[in-house]
Amino acid sequence: MATRVLVVEDEPDVSRLIQHSLKRNEQFEILVAHSGYDALQAVADQPPQIIILDLNLPVVSGTEVCRILRQRPSTAGIPILMLTARASENDRVAGLEMGADDYMTKPFSPRELDARVKALLRRGPVSSTSDGPALFYRGERLVVDFDAVAISVDGTEIRLTRREFELLRCLVQNRNRVLSRDRLLERVWGESEMETRSVDVHVGRLRAKLGAASRHIETVVGLGYRFVD
Repeated sequence: MATRVLVVEDEPDVSRLIQHSLKRNEQFEILVAHSGYDALQAVADQPPQIIILDLNLPVVSGTEVCRILRQRPSTAGIPILMLTARASENDRVAGLEMGADDYMTKPFSPRELDARVKALLRRGPVSSTSDGPALFYRGERLVVDFDAVAISVDGTEIRLTRREFELLRCLVQNRNRVLSRDRLLERVWGESEMETRSVDVHVGRLRAKLGAASRHIETVVGLGYRFVD
């Protein structure tokens, strides 16, 4: 069964290049929307397995499309790759914090686009409840019962400080999404005036305690951290 890819791009030349980049893979069925409104309609009519989303769109902007899709339980888990000419660090951070799963800038490499799409598809959809309270997580080596405050790695109980525990909870709640250091300070520490270095120190301590399961916490250079399954 073909994987449905929705390309949201208002420039015909760019849209054709994206389609050409992906059509070499016969597993993809590619749909195209030329505005934010058309994108929302397309998702409602035929939900895709992944969305490649431009930000500078007519009618409804790409950022608004992302926000709307992440708010709807039926579409909150669809992977979104933002592909845009906005190349500043602030734009990348804003896009990822808004809910994008990956971010690429134009001009882009067709081979890299194909590889990133496949990588997102391998992760699978994010649970639509990922923004709600994380009560339980079970991975290959890591098991966390947030309600009982119980963490184990390979069957061995791990003891965390309250801050480390809340940091882990926040990362798991937003798994497969990048969280900036500022956002983590806001959510875990309850303030944004502290030095972001505090986040790095606590992440380092958390990784050390998780040992073999520390691979779940990825550093995204220049952006922040991400918990991956």
